[in-house]
Amino acid sequence: MKFVFDLDGTICFKGQPVSDALLKVLEELVEQGHEVVFASARPIRDLLPVLHERVHHYPMIGGNGSMVAAGRERISTVGFDSEVLPVLLQLLTTYHVSYLIDGEWDYAYTGPADHPILLHLDPHKLARNVALQELESIVKILMLTSDHMAELEERLRQLDVVVHVHGGEAVLDISPKGIHKWSGLQQLGVKEGEYIAFGNDANDISMFRHALHAVMIGEHPLLAPYASEQLPLDEQIECAIAERLAALGRLYAVASV
Repeated sequence: MKFVFDLDGTICFKGQPVSDALLKVLEELVEQGHEVVFASARPIRDLLPVLHERVHHYPMIGGNGSMVAAGRERISTVGFDSEVLPVLLQLLTTYHVSYLIDGEWDYAYTGPADHPILLHLDPHKLARNVALQELESIVKILMLTSDHMAELEERLRQLDVVVHVHGGEAVLDISPKGIHKWSGLQQLGVKEGEYIAFGNDANDISMFRHALHAVMIGEHPLLAPYASEQLPLDEQIECAIAERLAALGRLYAVASV
């Protein structure tokens, strides 16, 4: 069985790396014959610092599906097409947007010096912060601040792109058309009903919809209808996750024999 994990707010918290205790549980799943996949809104560059090097060869989906890697090698990267990208860039100017824009590895950042996103941005200095025009391909756009954020969101939803809203930070997260975590899983050869998903946010909906079993961490009203079960986000969350993984690992190891 494949186990697919979102990172922030699901198995790592407050910008800290995945704990060694949870990593050992994931490694035990692999030892039992299961496969572990990480699927995050972070670009793969920013997944690596919150995961110990010993699991860097596990399959990874970054940028909500715009980047896919396995065995430390990139499988695919999907950028915005030549029709929609100029419109998006014009919106940056029209609505005085500050942003974090990801290329295939480097990025362009114009946001506030104290924005919470900086807690997660390239902490190991693996990439360069470059001018927007230096990015050869743009795979993900985070619109951080704007004079008219509500109007900007309305304009974005009229375009052929995928838009997620990070409510806690009032950030607009834009990915290319047809790009989401489920599309990333398909790039890895994962089929519907062949995996168990763990997530906590609206950008996990696509992978929850196609999972055999989906576990929601905490509470999110948009994700909840697609969850098979919920684990409360409290001080015992890591223990609760470990217990559920042990049980699900046993259940589906038996079921797959």
